[in-house]
Amino acid sequence: MSAVRAAQKDKAAAFRALHEGPRALLIPNPWDIGSARVLASLGFQALATSSGASACVFGRHDGELSRDEALEQAQAIVAATDLPVSADLERGWGDAPEAVAETVRLAAEAGLVGCSIEDTAGHHPQSQYAFDLAVARIEAAVAAARSLGFAFTLTARAENFVCGNPDLDDTIHRLQAYERAGADVLFAIGLPSLDAVRKVCAAVSRPVNFMAGVPGHSFSVAELESAGVKRISFGTSLYRSAMSAFVSTAREIRETGQFGYIDRSLARLALNDLITNTNPGV
Repeated sequence: MSAVRAAQKDKAAAFRALHEGPRALLIPNPWDIGSARVLASLGFQALATSSGASACVFGRHDGELSRDEALEQAQAIVAATDLPVSADLERGWGDAPEAVAETVRLAAEAGLVGCSIEDTAGHHPQSQYAFDLAVARIEAAVAAARSLGFAFTLTARAENFVCGNPDLDDTIHRLQAYERAGADVLFAIGLPSLDAVRKVCAAVSRPVNFMAGVPGHSFSVAELESAGVKRISFGTSLYRSAMSAFVSTAREIRETGQFGYIDRSLARLALNDLITNTNPGV
């Protein structure tokens, strides 16, 4: 086994173990090398890409990156730190189960130790795959993950609440089927309340991921842990926060001619230290 593959295997095992701790795993979503290194310096234990943030870096809408583009960006984030990295691989760039399986294999080749696959059909307006096909796609993804020779963590996503099907019972039905298909982590995006989160967590035995970042539906870490959540991701929200500051700063310059943002900003050397820090957590 090569040193690179051995390191990937070790990171994969560490990533899987992070889902079994007493606290929820906080897994932030960088969008480039610099943001990945800053998050590592701040002490986060794992990273995940966001399809929406990744697309924005290219000046596109979520869902408009090719598989090669998404995996190339993910590979750069993998190489940026020593942390395990999972990736948002949308619907796997294909309707057929075989296409999803190939995406999982390519994700592993890019150095990733996990990925998520959603049941959004990806058409406009967005819709979900029919139940049987959605399950077959997760089964194929799981089979590909199990063939890799290390603990690749496959997350299965139910997209009901963003696909015009806000049916909690159907969401749970799908997640339970994805669990039976072998998914390691389960994820229902856009759950509307803590009660819904509790019901999802109680209905399955695998770790549940909750995505913070939806205004009005993003609960505290303590609340989510109490509801049974084992992993918390942030989608595009960190990128949107950074860009909000950027837009506010640009408007300040353009509209007022003032530069007050300079006094509010990280000093150049402080930022450099975060990006190049070899002592995570500082």
